[in-house]
Amino acid sequence: MKKKNIKGKEENNWEEKVVQVKRVTKVVKGGKKLSFRAVLIIGNENGQIGVGVGKASDVIGAVKKGVADAKKHMINIPLTKSFSIPHPINGTSGAAKIILRPSATGSGVIAGGSTRTVLELAGIKNILAKQLGSNNTLNNARAVLNALENLRTFQETAEIRNIELEQLYQ
Repeated sequence: MKKKNIKGKEENNWEEKVVQVKRVTKVVKGGKKLSFRAVLIIGNENGQIGVGVGKASDVIGAVKKGVADAKKHMINIPLTKSFSIPHPINGTSGAAKIILRPSATGSGVIAGGSTRTVLELAGIKNILAKQLGSNNTLNNARAVLNALENLRTFQETAEIRNIELEQLYQ
């Protein structure tokens, strides 16, 4: 999955998807100034995911800035053996709320909009998600990132509670 480039550094195979491109205007002294806003999601389908936003006077420049921003806001998430999440969790960003629940093997990604893109690029294959409160693409993507960021493995939970892993199952 990892490639070596000429300098000997390893780089991951990042997959990037443009979720939204919007034409935005700013009113200035001489009239209206046009620019583009691109919302991007970047992930390696192996537990690493990032959401970024870029603004520029052309779409290509906005996408490049979005990729750079997404790489800055990269997070690692714990995946189970069935490519799901360890436990149910909620996430928020602005008015957007998201509910994520682990799902049975073979059920697929049950989600809509930018939520689906984030979960697929993170490498999650079995999950149930519900968006609440807002239809904003960027806020929903960031809400999913917020939820995934707060996920804990069973090992981490045991360490926080200062007990052995076996005691969690009793």
